[in-house]
Amino acid sequence: MTTDTRISALLGFLNDDPSDAETKYMLALEYIKLGNDNSAMVWMSDLHHSHPDYLPNYYHYGKLLERTGEVNKALKIYREGMYKAKSKNDMHTYSELQSASDLAE
Repeated sequence: MTTDTRISALLGFLNDDPSDAETKYMLALEYIKLGNDNSAMVWMSDLHHSHPDYLPNYYHYGKLLERTGEVNKALKIYREGMYKAKSKNDMHTYSELQSASDLAE
């Protein structure tokens, strides 16, 4: 399955269920693979605002922000994610975000 085919399928899934966090996340990752940071940013930002408890988004959203030169915003995203991960006792995600934050500073 090509990236374009996956994107079309994911957009179809979102058409059926516009609130599906995992589909939005997978769509953003597909756009990252294509090097389409603008579209990826739209989906990750939407996911961040509409599903703030969706922990997998924090790492990749932060990395995307770093890559586009928004390091301070990335650090804020990492810290928000760390707080959420700690409150959910998800120490794996917390550690991953802590490492990303340390490297970004």
